[in-house]
Amino acid sequence: MQDEEIIQLYWDRDENAIYESSRKYGAFCSAVARNILHNRADEQECVNDTWLQAWNSMPPNRPSFLQVYLGKITRNLSFNLYKKMHREKRGGTAIDLVLDELAECVSGKDNPEKTWQASRLAEEINAFLSSLPKERQYIFILRYWYGEDIREIAYRFHMSENNVSVTLNRIRRKLKAYLTERGYDI
Repeated sequence: MQDEEIIQLYWDRDENAIYESSRKYGAFCSAVARNILHNRADEQECVNDTWLQAWNSMPPNRPSFLQVYLGKITRNLSFNLYKKMHREKRGGTAIDLVLDELAECVSGKDNPEKTWQASRLAEEINAFLSSLPKERQYIFILRYWYGEDIREIAYRFHMSENNVSVTLNRIRRKLKAYLTERGYDI
């Protein structure tokens, strides 16, 4: 079934929307949750919550890309669950490493008065990523959006783990310089 048809099922309030979403994107959403949570039960909980949140958000939302929409919901739910479970145990897990790597580029220094800049920052990051070769864009997104392990990225792109690490380090340094040039306090 095509994405437009699945989205229309949501808009028609047809429960088959959840079945079709799960059939088409269940494995993808599970992988997103697994990369963040590393726990089968938590992964399943987030994926099930993804279908509920998609059901509750369509309408009024009509996503252009259903896979990205569902992946974003899963990712956000997974990070929220991760934070809840690790609130006082910060450090040592793979997702902590991902967050620490990105912290050098995009810090949490913003105060509430600067919250409105979040969408502008996202636009700047997207513009920066668009300037990169496609392979580097994918490597960055797989690591920092989907939380994929460096070993998995290396396998996917037929690179050594060291090469992936060096590539990510260079991208982060360039992103930091790019954002600093545009007035962001990093």
